[in-house]
Amino acid sequence: MEHFSIPKTLLDAVKFYSDPENCRQHMIEVRWLDGIVRCPTCGSQKVTFLKAANLYKCYGRHDRAKFSLKVGTVFEDSPIGLDKWLPVVWLLANAKNGISSYEVARSIGVTQKSAWFMLHRIRKAMQSRSFGKLGGPEGGPVEVDETYIGPRPQKMHRERRLKMQTGLSGGLNTKTAVV
Repeated sequence: MEHFSIPKTLLDAVKFYSDPENCRQHMIEVRWLDGIVRCPTCGSQKVTFLKAANLYKCYGRHDRAKFSLKVGTVFEDSPIGLDKWLPVVWLLANAKNGISSYEVARSIGVTQKSAWFMLHRIRKAMQSRSFGKLGGPEGGPVEVDETYIGPRPQKMHRERRLKMQTGLSGGLNTKTAVV
């Protein structure tokens, strides 16, 4: 597989990523280190690129046989194309003191709200050192719940309840929060 050099200047980055083929090759190189595209649903290597739709098609028998390079990454669920995402990644990675959403909005021609959204996702990806999406088992959504475990004060004997009330906190903090 041919390796692309990373652009050195912002102008080079914008020119380089404005070509859809360069975006595609760069995403393949970053996402699959061996350069072989795999289906995000089943992991099969039997995929073909549909150039007219700019999608891949998996020959495995499952829902969502067609997928883009954004599926399974922080770029997913965004109508913004890789031609804008990748220069912003370059900008943020090369900014010594960070970059504001207003500056990104002016630089690539999106709204400030979209720029803020993009920066938020890219910073999270850089923090986790992966552009993969946060997910649960089999790539599903992550679900979090909380509960409180401990004795119910109204079910306690009166003497025990009074002893707990005169503790350090002065209240009935008998339950422990568990997430």
